Amino acid sequence: MSQQGYVATPPYSQSQSGMGLPPPQYGHYGDLSHGAPPPGVMKASGPVGAAPPGVVLPQGPPPPGPHQFGQNGAHAQGHPPQRYPGPPPVNSAAAPSYSPYSSATQSPYPSPVSTSSISQLGGQLNAMHINTSGSGVAPPSQGPPGPPPAPSFPGPPRPPQPSVLQPGSQVLPPPPTALNGPGAPPLPPPVHRQDGLPGPAPPSAQFQPPPPPGQGLGPGYALQQANYGAQMPGAQLAYPGGFPGGPAQMAGPPPPQKKLDPDSVPSPIQVIENDRATRGGQVYVTSTRGQVPPLVTTDCVVQDQGNASPRYIRCTTYCFPCTADMAKQAQIPLAAVITPFATIPANETPLYVVNHGESGPVRCNRCKAYMCPFMQFMEGGRRFQCGFCNCVNDVPPFYFQHLDHIGRRLDHYERPELSLGSYEYAATLDYCRKNKPPNPPAFIFMIDVSYSNVKNGLVKLICEELKTVLEKLPKEEQEEPSAVRVGFITYNKVLHFFNVKSTLAQPQMMVVTDVGEVFVPLLDGFLVNYQESQSVIHNLLDQIPEMFADSNENETVFAPVVQAGMEALKAADCPGKLFVFHSSLPTAEAPGKLKNRDDKKLINTDKEKILFQPQSNVYDSLAKDCVAHGCCVTLFLFPSQYVDVASVGLVPLLTGGTLYKYSNFQMHLDSRQFLNDLRNDIEKKIGFDAIMRVRTSTGFRATDFFGGIFMNNTTDVEMAAIDCDKAVTVEFKHDDKLGEDSGALIQCAVLYTTVGGQRRLRIHNVGLNCSSQLADLYKSCETDALINFFAKSAFKAVLHQPLKVIREILVNQTAHVLACYRKNCAGPSAASQLILPDSMKVLPVYMNSLLKNCVLLSRPEISTDERAYQRQLVMTMGVADSQLFFYPQLLPIHTLDVKSTAVPAALRCSESRLSEEGIFLLANGLHMFLWVGVSSPPELIQGIFNVPSFAHVSTEMTFLPELGNPYSQTLRTIMSFIQQQRPYSMKLVVVKQREQPELVFRQFLVEDKGLHGGSSYVDFLCCVHKEICQLLN
Repeated sequence: MSQQGYVATPPYSQSQSGMGLPPPQYGHYGDLSHGAPPPGVMKASGPVGAAPPGVVLPQGPPPPGPHQFGQNGAHAQGHPPQRYPGPPPVNSAAAPSYSPYSSATQSPYPSPVSTSSISQLGGQLNAMHINTSGSGVAPPSQGPPGPPPAPSFPGPPRPPQPSVLQPGSQVLPPPPTALNGPGAPPLPPPVHRQDGLPGPAPPSAQFQPPPPPGQGLGPGYALQQANYGAQMPGAQLAYPGGFPGGPAQMAGPPPPQKKLDPDSVPSPIQVIENDRATRGGQVYVTSTRGQVPPLVTTDCVVQDQGNASPRYIRCTTYCFPCTADMAKQAQIPLAAVITPFATIPANETPLYVVNHGESGPVRCNRCKAYMCPFMQFMEGGRRFQCGFCNCVNDVPPFYFQHLDHIGRRLDHYERPELSLGSYEYAATLDYCRKNKPPNPPAFIFMIDVSYSNVKNGLVKLICEELKTVLEKLPKEEQEEPSAVRVGFITYNKVLHFFNVKSTLAQPQMMVVTDVGEVFVPLLDGFLVNYQESQSVIHNLLDQIPEMFADSNENETVFAPVVQAGMEALKAADCPGKLFVFHSSLPTAEAPGKLKNRDDKKLINTDKEKILFQPQSNVYDSLAKDCVAHGCCVTLFLFPSQYVDVASVGLVPLLTGGTLYKYSNFQMHLDSRQFLNDLRNDIEKKIGFDAIMRVRTSTGFRATDFFGGIFMNNTTDVEMAAIDCDKAVTVEFKHDDKLGEDSGALIQCAVLYTTVGGQRRLRIHNVGLNCSSQLADLYKSCETDALINFFAKSAFKAVLHQPLKVIREILVNQTAHVLACYRKNCAGPSAASQLILPDSMKVLPVYMNSLLKNCVLLSRPEISTDERAYQRQLVMTMGVADSQLFFYPQLLPIHTLDVKSTAVPAALRCSESRLSEEGIFLLANGLHMFLWVGVSSPPELIQGIFNVPSFAHVSTEMTFLPELGNPYSQTLRTIMSFIQQQRPYSMKLVVVKQREQPELVFRQFLVEDKGLHGGSSYVDFLCCVHKEICQLLN
């Protein structure tokens, strides 16, 4: 992997076979010369091939349907949600807007110019309303509300056959350009629309509304549903004039125009629910190569029968294209998201440990791959052929076994490494540093005792809590007590080391004032066994708050603290983890001293990337040293102002640690969240001093790695530690052809030290299919893994590229992936239809949410530190965490069934789903909100908050009172269930309808238009559709 600017998807230097497009330089994040191509330069060649179609979004509004809102809670019976006062919405289907905020017609971006730039989408997006002729644009209007739509996506999404849609389930307007054939006239000059943006002149077209509910379809409202003939499967609604030369093209004055109904576009909730309905609660067996696993949101039991569980490895597609040309053509990233230490539920088998004694693991002599189910035995069992490099190896005498009549070893099912996708090997001394067994790891607790931390009670809180958590140090299953040793340092401008040897009556303090050249003043008595030194340690923890009670020192150091911890581990010759509790910008004279550089003037300029880069290279080289000595750093930050997360956060990121941030920490509000995080972090499953290598079969290789990792060369991923929540995303590229018969094989091997001090190898193997048909590639995609990859590659690029360029690349790549499907895999259809592959029908809504994330699009109320923090969190996320982060869970609480503890069906993340009579819970893995409508039933408010009415509800509370009634118990059970699946403790924020904090809550309703820029889901679909049409024309 080149450490300089990297390429997130292949460099497209040749023309694309099949697409007939010049090479768009979409994937280039590394170098500015590869901007997005100007729109309109791409000409499609050749007819559209016919193959299995995906989701079709036909033109025209939907006809009446029996259900309304599909799954969506309170309004499922057809009672429209109560809306808030404010200016009237543009139309009934669009989300209403509050008076204090931007009105619904206001453009989120300044410029109406039609380019592919995200920052210039607003004008186009507002222009894209449903149109009858397929070319031209009509102004928005307050037209009457349409009839309710039919449910989206009735069929199960997997196995991934193309969706056959119910009538009217998905609708998309034609793009606002003359795309319907060569005969379309050029557009007249722009006229000013009602929202003040120049837009194309309204066309002359007669609007034919759908019939009211209960009546038959009128003439011209052709609904093909039964006998498709050559039509694509899936209902297609055709308006008169939907195609060039349609009968209504020359008629009358412009009619009232309908905007795209949000219920008619693909719903993530429906996709999630369908997958749960078809695959939830079942046993998923991994015996078949290249099968697509259940979605990450679906609960199932995984049974390993030769391929690693999807809990360990998920891929962006489970069928790789056979050639590099095909991969270029589709532009679907080929990547795997690997969580090597993922938590396995109690009802699944933990990994077996294989111990071959001093012989060590059996490996291929050429490529060094470990023995696994992909190895083929031959010559009566005396030799085996490697599945990765095809080299034929001799079987070591101790490992010999006869073969049965189908060429399989007789002990096949008795050996985990022959029959399972994941297992561990006990490593020999060859795999240890200096060829000697490692020492068990140590934990060092480093507390910032500057004036503010002592005064606000934080130091006392930490010391009290440590007495409890030290009882729960991690240990091997059979071990008693934990082998992990502990040490303690406090610091402000200088460092204080403590001797807590078990033979002492009182702890002893040694002060190091030379922070320029830190050394460890004592070895014996610094790192101790907690059980042996418990009384001395408790004594120390009681004394620390009093010891510094009169300190007025407010300046702190940071880099020397980490350096001291690393030196202590180095001196003890063991790996370990530093728990640093820090609260301010390190301004004291010392290495790594930082200045406040939080400059709002850089936002939306090409220099904005500087805000994400570390201020000095001290932190980069410090992290490098830490990794070299197996020293992982976890940082708990308590900032009341700017602390430069981009600099200090680099150390936990690169060392495999975790960063926790509690802005404006208040003891009574935030201590519960912090203590939960501390407890979970100390107890979680973790491996130390780790090296990961990803091997592949011939024809492709791993080229790029994203995560909390450090790389000294192109193949070895080094991590001072890796825990159960950290994932590494790996991108693959072709270096030759892949065969359909042999498939694409991946083996991930992690060499690490356990908490008990044993050296082990953890192996995960997965086999993927290969195909020369693009349709197979699209059928096997996993959108959740794709978004994880796109987010990490974009967030890595943030350090080097202007954000505007990155956003353009993401939009272009989305359009390109979908245009390739449309051109090569979908049947013939009108240009005005947007066709989405079944496996990617929610890619646009997730991608739009990524584009609106504060890392890629600044917002005035989000601090620079918060943006750097979110960037860092996403870089180490697995697929389940990134899915929830980019599309939060919104649950109706007022419809709770108190007799059941099942989580209620989620709603789409849009303000239109909220109702005044309702209470809604929203969670995204970092934040949890409880939104209370002004007309919420008093008995519900009493049951949850223990107050009589809406007016009495306090927005100060950060956890719900524990009441004995069923409402309270059920809600708290659901909240703790959502919480326990996530790595970060979510602080509860109570939001009351029509009060100021609601602004923050609304940023998480990701299907709506952002308050400070960022398209709504519907507008983004229209924009992507327009890009696709430009690519194809």
